[in-house]
Amino acid sequence: MNYLAHAYLSFGHEEILVGNMISDFVKGKKKFEYSTGIQKGIALHRTIDAFTDEHPVTKAAKQFFKADYGLYAGAFMDVVYDHFLANDTNEFADDTALFSFTQNTYSLLEKNVGFFPERFQIMFPHMKQHNWLYNYQFSFGIEKSLGGLVRRAKYLDDSSKAFEIFEKSHQQFKNYYEIFFPELKKYTQIQLVQILAA
Repeated sequence: MNYLAHAYLSFGHEEILVGNMISDFVKGKKKFEYSTGIQKGIALHRTIDAFTDEHPVTKAAKQFFKADYGLYAGAFMDVVYDHFLANDTNEFADDTALFSFTQNTYSLLEKNVGFFPERFQIMFPHMKQHNWLYNYQFSFGIEKSLGGLVRRAKYLDDSSKAFEIFEKSHQQFKNYYEIFFPELKKYTQIQLVQILAA
């Protein structure tokens, strides 16, 4: 669910970006219907997810959501990580840099809309129109994202508690992000080199 992180960690490679963004909507052998480059993006996405899920910082952070949201705690943390990435001046020097990045991401994706799985094809216009990637920096953007996650989830019907947890534990989540993200970025850079060379 952390679309900003997956876009950012594609490091400007167009086919990698497409695969990275659509991966959650591509099941089983369907990935073989895509170009080699997009398949590599799908593979990178799954590598990022595995690293994130297994990281001790993520495991600790998920506990904040676990009691109320069970197995969806990881999805909530994905959204939280995107908030801090959007506000990370080490990655985006200022608001203009973030905005420019999001617009470039949408442009690259737009060129490849014909490759989108149906569910992502339906979702993408909303992502672009409401500039999800840019609005992750704001609390209202996170509130909407958490609400959207709950609407798409089975067995969940209320995101207000998740947003309350996010606001109440904001500093702790920031601390977690600052440990986690530099490690994820370094790991992904190494993985991308290997995937592109394969």
